[in-house]
Amino acid sequence: MKTALIGGGTMGEAILKSLIRKKLADKGEITVSDISAARRELLKKRYGVNVTDSNVEAIRGAEVILLAVKPGEMGQVLGQLSGQLKSQLIISIAAGVTLETITSKLNYRQVVRAMPNTPAQVGKGMTAWVTAKEVSKVNHDKARAILASLGEEHYFADEKYMDMATAISGSGPAYVFLVIEALIDAGVHIGLPRDVAQKLVLVTISGSAEAMQKMGKHPAELRNMVTSPGGTTAEALYKLEMGGLRSLMISAVEAAYNKAKGLGK
Repeated sequence: MKTALIGGGTMGEAILKSLIRKKLADKGEITVSDISAARRELLKKRYGVNVTDSNVEAIRGAEVILLAVKPGEMGQVLGQLSGQLKSQLIISIAAGVTLETITSKLNYRQVVRAMPNTPAQVGKGMTAWVTAKEVSKVNHDKARAILASLGEEHYFADEKYMDMATAISGSGPAYVFLVIEALIDAGVHIGLPRDVAQKLVLVTISGSAEAMQKMGKHPAELRNMVTSPGGTTAEALYKLEMGGLRSLMISAVEAAYNKAKGLGK
C-alpha cells in the first residue's frame, strides 16, 4: 500500500513504525515529508523509507495520505494538497481540526479524522476516529486497519464526540504520567528507593487497569474492595477527596475539551 506521511514527528513516527510492523506497507512504499532535514535523515536511516521536503512530491502515486502535522500547520498543508487528489484516502490526526475544515479546504471528501495517543508508540494506543459520510467502504476498512495497527480503535458515527475523545484518550496519557510521577515521588518521600518506587507504581497501575478490564466491575466497586473500614486506603482516599482530586480531574478534562474545540476554529 503506497503511503505518504506528511509530518515525521513523534506521532508520525509511531504510525510509520506500526505500518511497517503490521506489514500494511513495505518501507519502500512509504514516503515521509518533513520540513526538518535532520528528521528526514533520521527516519530514512532508521526505517529505510523514502523522504522529501515536498508534500506534493510525497503524495505522488499514494493510496493513503496521513496528515500528522500540528493544527496550526494544517492550513498550509491543505492548501498545498488541494487539487492534487483523486481517490486517495486522507487521514488527519491534527487535534481539533474538523472534517468540514479539511474537506472544504481540499474540496475532497474521502477524509478521516482520527485522534491517536502516545501509547501508540508501543502498539498500545487508543485511537478515536470519524469519517466524512462520503468515504467509501474500501477506504473505511483501510482506515480501520491502519488505526488498529496502533493498538485499539473506536469509530464514532458523530464527529461531536471527537473533541471529547481528544480530552480523554488523546490527552489522557499525560494525566496518567503525572499521577505516576506523583506516586513515585511520594514513595521516595516516605523512604523507598526511587527504582523500587517506580516498579511498584508501574506494575500497580498497569495491573489495576487490566484487572478492571477482565473483572468487568465498576471502578467504585473495585475501589471498595481495596478499602477496609478505618484502614490505610480509607485514610489515603479521604485525603484525595478532601483535596478535590475528582472535581479537579473533571475540570482538567473540560479544559482540554474546550481547548480542542477552540483549535478547530
